[in-house]
Amino acid sequence: MSRLPEADHPNHLDRSVRLHRERRARWRKEGERPIGRNLAMIGSLGWLIVTPTLAGALIGHWLDHVTGRAVFWSATLIFLGIVAGGWMAWKRMHRA
Repeated sequence: MSRLPEADHPNHLDRSVRLHRERRARWRKEGERPIGRNLAMIGSLGWLIVTPTLAGALIGHWLDHVTGRAVFWSATLIFLGIVAGGWMAWKRMHRA
């Protein structure tokens, strides 16, 4: 038995329309977000990406020094920090 991907599922359209209507109703009730709140969100998204990346760089540098490698751990942990930070920022932006 094969399952349909979520985008092809018959209820996906209903769910999308319902979420769109709820967001539109909330926007009509609350209005536009203040510029300060938008700037704060941009700043927090930046820190969500920068913090794990810097932590990966620092830990990777230390591990490279301890293990005698050139940049193996630094490069690996920087990449993982960027991926983790991007995932956290994505989740933060798409919070319902």
